[in-house]
Amino acid sequence: MFKINRKKVNDKQTALQEISPEHREFLRKVKLRKTIILSTQLLILILFFVVWEVAGDLKLIDAFITSQPSRMVKTLINLYNEGSLFYHIGITCLETVIGFTIGTVFGIVIAIILWWSSFLAKVIEPYLVVLNSLPKIALGPVFIVWIGAGPASIIVMALTVSLVVTILEVLNGFLSVDQEKIKLVKTFGANRLQILTKVVLPASFPTMISSLKINVGLSWVGVIVGEFLVSKGGLGYLIVYGGQVFQLDLVMASVLVLAIAAALMYQGVVYLEKLLVRDNSQK
Repeated sequence: MFKINRKKVNDKQTALQEISPEHREFLRKVKLRKTIILSTQLLILILFFVVWEVAGDLKLIDAFITSQPSRMVKTLINLYNEGSLFYHIGITCLETVIGFTIGTVFGIVIAIILWWSSFLAKVIEPYLVVLNSLPKIALGPVFIVWIGAGPASIIVMALTVSLVVTILEVLNGFLSVDQEKIKLVKTFGANRLQILTKVVLPASFPTMISSLKINVGLSWVGVIVGEFLVSKGGLGYLIVYGGQVFQLDLVMASVLVLAIAAALMYQGVVYLEKLLVRDNSQK
């Protein structure tokens, strides 16, 4: 094990030595630019919260309606002391991850089936278009009646919101693959399965990653709407409860936690993309 790690270190050192001064300078500028961009983003975020806090202290805004960062922090501390903060976060995150995973997997599988059968794709296409244009949130009460008031209906809500988008996005990616490449592998005797695994799926990798990124937001929307309607726990429940009892600090604190959780989930998809790209480049 030590020898393998030592070999990797030696390979990296050799690669660095082979880089020209011009290339090294270019990499330095790229790294510096990324650092400046990240620093600017953090500065804007900090400045936003500082202005928000000061505006509330100076009575430029009504802190009861808009809340303040300090009041949101106090609210989160109170929820933590009560032992309910991570309970509500865990419920929403679990429902979102399940809905996101099922919606993505089912969407890709159905897209593969439709690509495989052009006849079935032509038959299903108008129904997919109608379902995509239909406000899926309007089906929330129907799911509650069918499935019952519980986490299952919330997960189905998230699944419904993201499923059709995934099917259309991935299927369009499959159909936009260069036909010349498909004809080329056909001339070498490739069957339908080989065309799918060797040409279509690798070429559609960026489309599938893009679908994952879109599904992050859609899954959160589906779960939060479901929690608005039926949940007895979760961030959506806290937002509704806070609005009903006019605890707007609780509403804004829940929205802030929701934004952080969604951003972390999105960054997880970005990290997964980097890992897959790195693995493909090493093959």
